[in-house]
Amino acid sequence: MSLPLYVLNGPNLNLLGVREPEVYGRATLADIEQGVAARAKGHGLEVVFRQSNQEGTLVDWIQEARTKACGLIINPGAYSHTSVAIYDALKALDKPIIEVHLSNPQQREAFRHHDYVSQVAKGVIMGLGASGYLYAVDAMAELVKT
Repeated sequence: MSLPLYVLNGPNLNLLGVREPEVYGRATLADIEQGVAARAKGHGLEVVFRQSNQEGTLVDWIQEARTKACGLIINPGAYSHTSVAIYDALKALDKPIIEVHLSNPQQREAFRHHDYVSQVAKGVIMGLGASGYLYAVDAMAELVKT
């Protein structure tokens, strides 16, 4: 059996559907997880889908992915703009990484324009809402085939 695809979600993503739906949409994180699992299954992939508001927990999961995942899709939320620790953990991950953002940070506040994670990600999908996760699964399926 092949290794699963890890999908990690950062702070406040547990509030999707109720927190600023005009920015992040009405889909809940559970809705996104269900869609990701179905899309991944179509590619013959299993998914480990997690969310934490804790930076250290995300770092632990990224480190776990080094031996237990085929690739990593991550929506680090605000940690994209602040976390050198997540950047360092991702840099040590010898697996494909795709960063996802529901909104387009480049169209938002200036402090969101800097992104540590994009510097180590193979690709970044932003501004496409919950569909961005599905596109990331499709792209990752191609990346892990090679």
